[in-house]
Amino acid sequence: MDKTQFTLKLKELDAKNKNVIDLYNEISALAMEFGTDKAEKSARRNAYYLSMEFLIGRSFYNNLMELGLLQETKEILADKGIDINVFEEIEDAALGNGGLGRLAACFLDSAAGLGLPLHGYGIRYKYGLFSQAIQNGFQVELPDDWQRFGDPWSIRREDEKRLIKFADMEVAAVPYDMPVFGKRTNNLRLWQAEGSEEAQKISEYLYPADDTEEGKILRLRQEYFFSAAAVGELVEKHVKNHGTDFNSFPSYNTIQLNDTHPVLAIAELVRILTADYKIGFENALGVAEKTFSYTNHTVMPEALECWNAEIVKKILPDVYSVLIEIHRKQTQDLTNLGCSDKEISEMSLYSSGSFSMANLAVYVGKTVNGVAQLHTEILKNSLFKTAYKYFPDKFENKTNGITQRRWLMLCNNELSALIDGAIGKGWRDNVSELEKLNGCIEQITESFTAVKSQKKKQLFDYIKKCEGVEIPDNFLVYSQVKRLHEYKRQLMTAFAVLEIYYGIKNGTVKNFIPSVFIFGAKSAPGYKRAKAIIKFINEIADKINSDVQTNNLLKVVFVHNYNVSYAEKIVAGTDVSLQVSTAGLEASGTGNMKFMMNGAVTCGTMDGANIEIVEKAGFENNYIFGATVEDIEKLKREGYSPLNYLSKPEHRKAVETLTDGTFSDNGTGCFKDLYNSLTVGASWHGADNYFVLYDLESYVNALLTINRDYNDKKKFAIKQLKNTANSAYFSSDRTIKEYAEQIWKI
Repeated sequence: MDKTQFTLKLKELDAKNKNVIDLYNEISALAMEFGTDKAEKSARRNAYYLSMEFLIGRSFYNNLMELGLLQETKEILADKGIDINVFEEIEDAALGNGGLGRLAACFLDSAAGLGLPLHGYGIRYKYGLFSQAIQNGFQVELPDDWQRFGDPWSIRREDEKRLIKFADMEVAAVPYDMPVFGKRTNNLRLWQAEGSEEAQKISEYLYPADDTEEGKILRLRQEYFFSAAAVGELVEKHVKNHGTDFNSFPSYNTIQLNDTHPVLAIAELVRILTADYKIGFENALGVAEKTFSYTNHTVMPEALECWNAEIVKKILPDVYSVLIEIHRKQTQDLTNLGCSDKEISEMSLYSSGSFSMANLAVYVGKTVNGVAQLHTEILKNSLFKTAYKYFPDKFENKTNGITQRRWLMLCNNELSALIDGAIGKGWRDNVSELEKLNGCIEQITESFTAVKSQKKKQLFDYIKKCEGVEIPDNFLVYSQVKRLHEYKRQLMTAFAVLEIYYGIKNGTVKNFIPSVFIFGAKSAPGYKRAKAIIKFINEIADKINSDVQTNNLLKVVFVHNYNVSYAEKIVAGTDVSLQVSTAGLEASGTGNMKFMMNGAVTCGTMDGANIEIVEKAGFENNYIFGATVEDIEKLKREGYSPLNYLSKPEHRKAVETLTDGTFSDNGTGCFKDLYNSLTVGASWHGADNYFVLYDLESYVNALLTINRDYNDKKKFAIKQLKNTANSAYFSSDRTIKEYAEQIWKI
């Protein structure tokens, strides 16, 4: 089908008496027919991206844009009396948790946009992460039944299903293919578990609770399920096309492991080659060493998976045997290198009755990469210090990126049009041309300010519709939207907002530009402190928004069920991006890049990709505060007493609202637990583990400096535009080119 046929069929579509979901499915099916007609065959050498999460977001608008059909569809629907925005009621496929899954989606988008053969493998969860409701200020998790709208962008491949074997059951892995459109059409293959009721649980929920043995077993099944399905399929394709010479397998296939979740794929490839094709163990391991590469996304120990060996033996006895054999070979190799017992233990796949997936990936993977310059240095100098000492050539940096197609062209058509008018449309195909904006910033500041006001109005209208909070059009917008975790320090922002609020009331904060602080975050269901922080923020919002003395100057909004579609509106309408993690703990961040590209200044710590953002856009065009990694290391060495930082009355007043009755936690005691975590610590950490109180004063000062600077609208708009103009480096096109050229060789 060509474009003319598509438009003719769309014009012929009978839209009368049809609901939005029926129209969505019919138009999507038509676009799929158009798009899959153009699909290419597989390239000679392909890269495969194995990820537990793919946070795709809403496919409808993005796919129509990638296929060059969005404008025609909009116009034809308008002729039928339908506003294309009605399809916003079709919710996202939330098949991911946060940055890790969104990055995977951006990478597939960029590879297709650049014509590179990169394909994804993951799980087709029946329910997404969860749909977040806020009841009495608390997060409540509801099932995210994303398939209730239909799934017109997937094709079930019944004839390509595979059998995955566990010690106690067999599970059918049925593939669903989602085409990824661009200069070439790539494929995201998501596996659905079918069979017994127990088998179906494997693809029911993303990240089931793993605080029981039953939960741990289910999580292990999930990770093996999709890794084994992917590797088994690739081996079969190789045999069909090239025979059983597996020495050539890495010439045709390169596999990227997105964090530790799919690392069992290494053992599975070795198992298949040795058990099914009678390849010698060392030869099989050699094939794996040339095939796999590993991306690390975190230095947080709880996210570096270690599997209890007895559980692996119980559920996957053959994989257990392979892991033990790899451990034996690793120990021999490291001994031959002259490593001490302590060094061998630090790098060991098997230790104290458990298997370290990170150590397996570092040992076998041909490359190990971090996702920002600082993060990679931490991997080399701390987390994998011993491995780096002996295998320095394995370690690389690949700073994350975002796709400008969704995160600028789609979500901010108005700014994109302004850029077109200023420098031409070449940047749409070659994003590095955004740098040309540096030559005309002064001339377009007024137009940019008008665009930003328009995007704010759209955001405020959406917030009013979804949250019932009315925000005046002239408000300055500060946003902190991301996964809820203590190290991301949403709690510190909450305290800072309280200090500003009390300062406005008592007159110590003067000439304050009217501002709104927007929060959006989901907490893991079992993460009690994170859920307490959500409740605390909502209590603060209720108090501030209902205070008639100040609510014409300050508002707070916690948007519920934060997702990709909400993010598209927030990043476009925000003035100030709050990226305030404890230095050294945020691997990279990608939200910071989305805000930057849409013309927001960064208010943040020297952490993750913030460092590179301010280097590219200029320290003078952003607001850096707080302790550095070196400062925090010094505090840890010399001792840190957070109570010293509560001596200032404004800090003490904000923090003690947790316990002085200002706010209610409904008798749960969760606010007292937050207070104790800051002041006395807990069984597993000292007081103020994330240095909230240490950085609070410099944070408040940074927020107030921004507020004062905003008085000069033109000067502030120049800072914002400097961020957009220098954001090309943070396109995932650049990241993917680096992977393609330096790791994958595609």
